[in-house]
Amino acid sequence: MLQKVLIANRGEIAVRVMRTCRELGIATVAVYSELDRHALHVRLADEAYALGGSTAAESYLNTEAILAIIERSGADAVHPGYGFFSENTDFARAITARGVTFIGPPPEAIEVMGDKISSRLAAERAGVAGVPGRNETLQHADEVVEFGREFGWPVAIKAAYGGGGRGMKVVTGPDEAAAAFESAQREALSYFGRAECYVERYLTWPRHIEMQVLADTHGNTLWLGERDCSAQRRHQKLVEESPAANFPDAIRVAMGEAAVKVSRACGYVNAGTVEFLYQDDEFFFLEMNTRLQVEHPVTELVTGLDLVEWQLRIASGEALPFGQDDIRRDGHAIEIRINAEDPAGGRFVPSPGTITAFRQPAGPGVRLDAGYETGDTISQYYDNLIGKLIVWAPDRERARRRMLRAIEETTIDGVATTLPADTIILSSDDFVNGTHSTKWVEETLDFSGITSPGASGAGAGAGDGLVRRDVLAEVDGRRVTVALWLDDTGDDGLGKPTSTAAKPRRQHHAGVVGSGSGTVSVPMQGTIVKVSVEVGQSVNAGDTLVILEAMKMENAVGAEKSGVVTAIKVKPGDAVSAGDVVAVVE
Repeated sequence: MLQKVLIANRGEIAVRVMRTCRELGIATVAVYSELDRHALHVRLADEAYALGGSTAAESYLNTEAILAIIERSGADAVHPGYGFFSENTDFARAITARGVTFIGPPPEAIEVMGDKISSRLAAERAGVAGVPGRNETLQHADEVVEFGREFGWPVAIKAAYGGGGRGMKVVTGPDEAAAAFESAQREALSYFGRAECYVERYLTWPRHIEMQVLADTHGNTLWLGERDCSAQRRHQKLVEESPAANFPDAIRVAMGEAAVKVSRACGYVNAGTVEFLYQDDEFFFLEMNTRLQVEHPVTELVTGLDLVEWQLRIASGEALPFGQDDIRRDGHAIEIRINAEDPAGGRFVPSPGTITAFRQPAGPGVRLDAGYETGDTISQYYDNLIGKLIVWAPDRERARRRMLRAIEETTIDGVATTLPADTIILSSDDFVNGTHSTKWVEETLDFSGITSPGASGAGAGAGDGLVRRDVLAEVDGRRVTVALWLDDTGDDGLGKPTSTAAKPRRQHHAGVVGSGSGTVSVPMQGTIVKVSVEVGQSVNAGDTLVILEAMKMENAVGAEKSGVVTAIKVKPGDAVSAGDVVAVVE
């Protein structure tokens, strides 16, 4: 068994790996950036070493710094977690070249499957059909236009060396191709260190269903069961469950066998996930994630297997002591991702900041994998995942109700979170009936009833400059919470509380807008990656003025009125804070 594992990651996944290592008697080594000096994963590790820097590129993507710490700490293995270097062939080779165990697949398997184009070719060789697309990287936006005209719109531009929805842009027509291609490349480079992208058909109403596999060095490759990850926004998962609802067992077996074929085709070892799109009783290979998935806990709860434990055992050379027929799936598990995002109006705007209170849920069948506690700060420079709430119950409906109960018990103050959106998702008839798809959250659900914490004016739905205050009161001895709409002095101007006005439905996108005056400010801290206009240029309400990157997501900051740009106060690369003015439109 391994003796000391360095976790080349941060946040929730670093904490998750450390816990299993601790149970197995394996020492753990944490690495941290300047911003993470007091982070939870640092506090829990047996040893911790500074990487320096603040951004991901300066710290968690600094290969030489990590290699130096491996040498200093004497770690005999590295667990990459997910994101960062988890699917980076060069990093895996740099680890193994030093005689250190990489807890994951061989570099050659990462090379084949980490590149989404070569993974499509490998799947085809294994007899598993993929989503129609081009098997070469894009060189120019014109190629996107050509593909769209050949196969029809919309099409998807995707990062060739990434996953998790990062670097993916849906293009609905030729006029969007150039901007989408540019944005996809920027996000891919920022998150994965590689800017290459490719294009494929975008299915109309698919479900995203993935299959967990385990493979050892003794020739055993097993599929453990599927996860339905169809509840997504901006192609990033919000809710995952296992088993998938309304999913024929014959399809389940065929998909599991296809996942094994794909895994064997690239010589895969360790834990991995083969992702598929499922529509009209057909499934198409999407990609293979050569790492542990964020949503792995739902598989753990229905199979009773600790996937991190088996990652460590397989990396130590152990053979799987069970076969395909020994895998048992019991009950139903659901996971929600708790992200630091403001879902008000369905916009899911990043919400970095300090957690001032974190009350965690408990009770039967409830598990919380979190990377933060009260007092911890969520930085704009990293992914916005606070943690994952997972529940298990004997059947899907009881699991759904248990999750709603667990969400009610959870309190997170100081930053906005996706918890209100998760409640809407889980309460929807489409989710209850298992008829939702990957496009359902953005195209069907109505999040207009969600208001920003402390929001005012139109952003809070009042439309009259008032500020919402949630007040605890007693009515006839019964404790209730009421929403009051007050001005800054605490007076509504009428001497009585006002009710919330009906809110118009908003588009579900990553855009953020200014104040409604001509002065355009940003609602969050981040980095300006592009200025889209010039002084003297005429713009219409809604036109993008600048693009802000926060928490590895690009956000379009637009004009709320038509006019002429009279001032631009930022340039690409500038760091901005919430409320900073970036442009003036008059």
